[in-house]
Amino acid sequence: MQQRKLGTSGPQTSALGLGCMGMSDFYGPADRSESIATIHAALDAGITLLDTGDFYGMGHNELLIREALAGRNRDKALISVKFGALRDPARGWAGYDSRPVAVRNFLAYSLERLGVDHIDIYRPARLDPAVPIEETVGAMADLVKAGYIRHIGLSEVSAETIRRAHAVHPIADLQIEYSMISRDIERDILPTCRELGIGITAYGVLSRGLISGHWSAARTAGNDFRSISPRFQGENLDANLALVERVRAIATDLGVSVAQVAIAWVQAQGNDIVPLVGARRRDRLTEALGALDVTLSKEQLAAIEKAIPVGAAAGARYPEAQLVHMDSERKRA
Repeated sequence: MQQRKLGTSGPQTSALGLGCMGMSDFYGPADRSESIATIHAALDAGITLLDTGDFYGMGHNELLIREALAGRNRDKALISVKFGALRDPARGWAGYDSRPVAVRNFLAYSLERLGVDHIDIYRPARLDPAVPIEETVGAMADLVKAGYIRHIGLSEVSAETIRRAHAVHPIADLQIEYSMISRDIERDILPTCRELGIGITAYGVLSRGLISGHWSAARTAGNDFRSISPRFQGENLDANLALVERVRAIATDLGVSVAQVAIAWVQAQGNDIVPLVGARRRDRLTEALGALDVTLSKEQLAAIEKAIPVGAAAGARYPEAQLVHMDSERKRA
């Protein structure tokens, strides 16, 4: 397995990470046995980075990872956990809490559910507008000193917030959406991370299946996140799938799948970027692993750029109600 380092202060990790969210939440029912088999297959293939959130399935995802790691060397896995999202019994959302006392509380529960004595990368899921980032990171820094956290990460925050957080304690990585059709971070967030020596763990590299090459206009999103995602709606979906067909032509010439091109494109953007793939089944994991053998030439990267220029995607990446909670999307003068 190829290795990459998450920033100057972060850990060494596999060049591909496994996002476990879909095994518990947001994309409809998942098969527990297949989910665990997929995690096992990922570990056996050399993937070390397992990404989760304490609110994925209200703790279900952490318990699933605990079960998958049972009997295995825990130190062979890098566990990345997001915290802070508040939910209700109807699985709705109630904001974010990143107060120092809440940080310690969330961490205590995650350690118990995961059955571990430390978490490798711990990060607030979103910026809590009621709590200065300095207070949140300061509390996490204390937990690093106590040995409960190895590294501090961030998620979906702006360049300004990254700088403020990094001034309190070195930030290992920023987790943020990045794909052929989601490239806003290239404007100021990615340059800021590189200036400060902060790695990127890129989620949504297949845009929730939209640019995997497996989605079609005839396929209904069902009762999951894609049913409310602007990019999967009506004319937006038609326009975005037309972009996918342009990439399919490139993939066909290379003798690989569209998904493999999409993952390889993210990997090609820098050795400081680790794509997270949300495979819920072993066959999808196998396809994703195949992207590690795809090396895109300058000519092929230019062809992809021409096929999907910056800003070509139709529709926002999240519904407006969720975008308002994302510091990374705030418009600044």
